Amino acid sequence: MTTAKVWFITGASRGLGRAFVESALDAGDRVVAVARDTAPLDELAEEHGRSLVRFALDVADRGAVFAVVPKVFAAFGTVDVVVNNAGGMLYGMVEEATEEQIRAHLDVNFFGAVWVAQAALTRLRAQGFGHLLQVTSMAAGAGMASVGFYGAGKAALASLTEAMAMEVAGLGIKVTNVEMGGYATGLFTTGATATEPLPHYDALRDELARMWGTDAGPDPSTAAPVIRELAALADPPRRLIVGSVSYDQVHEMNEARAAVHREWEQLSRMAPG
Repeated sequence: MTTAKVWFITGASRGLGRAFVESALDAGDRVVAVARDTAPLDELAEEHGRSLVRFALDVADRGAVFAVVPKVFAAFGTVDVVVNNAGGMLYGMVEEATEEQIRAHLDVNFFGAVWVAQAALTRLRAQGFGHLLQVTSMAAGAGMASVGFYGAGKAALASLTEAMAMEVAGLGIKVTNVEMGGYATGLFTTGATATEPLPHYDALRDELARMWGTDAGPDPSTAAPVIRELAALADPPRRLIVGSVSYDQVHEMNEARAAVHREWEQLSRMAPG
């Protein structure tokens, strides 16, 4: 018999976060959901009653995060699984992005995730158990034109997550870097900020549009069973790719990178470091 869990999910009002909330509630678990706007969760709150607690929170506001997270843990007396999911998209070429856009993007996708992790770890350490799922991306392993800042933020978070997993392994806390594939989350629409396009990149933009096509990807609900099974593991991995297509793409990228390393091995070995 599986023991019911308590989940703390950020970015819970739409996309993957919403799918994870619904999946947990449908399985009989309890959820504390946070988002800048929790109104989209009204229907779920009516359906599931006291099993769902909501808090409005902008994860980019460190003070707000550290004020709300204690309330999150107090809602049901504990938290078993933290899904650090809140994020957005900055779409555009590196040269096009303004300082304001870059900082605002990383304030959510990197620093916001850091603030949530820090605040949650304090509570998880005190209770002596818990599983922190850091939602990154298959894009964290390689830069891609027009989404460079998104990939950079996720890569930074993935690297930090590896360090964090080592730091808390002896404290009863499990940490997994969840490398999400492409899902129809609205990331490129409702969750996106776009740069002012420079004409010099129009041809590349057209090429990328043709390469990506119009398929938004599978429904986020199809990823939810993977997250539930991951959270149930006694000894979970520190990294997990979520998505069959993405699994193949990540391995192709890794093999291509390894081939470049081998091609230039002689030049690399000219230095003794």
